[in-house]
Amino acid sequence: MAMRYVFTYTGVRVRDLPKALRFYTNAMGMKKIGGGTMPHRGKYVHLQGPGSDQRLELNWYPRGTRFYTPYRKGEELDHLAFRVRDVEAAFEELVANGARPAVPPARSEGTEVYVKDLDGIWIELLG
Repeated sequence: MAMRYVFTYTGVRVRDLPKALRFYTNAMGMKKIGGGTMPHRGKYVHLQGPGSDQRLELNWYPRGTRFYTPYRKGEELDHLAFRVRDVEAAFEELVANGARPAVPPARSEGTEVYVKDLDGIWIELLG
């Protein structure tokens, strides 16, 4: 039986987290519903808009970490996240269906398990 994938949130990489947070809360009326620091010292903030279950995750990555890359126009979309029953099985299933491994479960730091879709968009798998 195929894995069930539940779309969870969209993550976008930002250059200046406080500035981006002000924009999404003040200009767009979103509310901060969570946030924290990742194992590699990156920071994230979860936002939610009024009347929506969909979340937006703002991500800031410090220079020198595996997720930091210089910005190029059009690369602001960072990743899509899906909740699955079994992260390792989902990882293997997606790779078998053409996804490229990005951060396999064995190299994961916390919840950071990723594949890249056929166009190179990162997909995070959450247990």
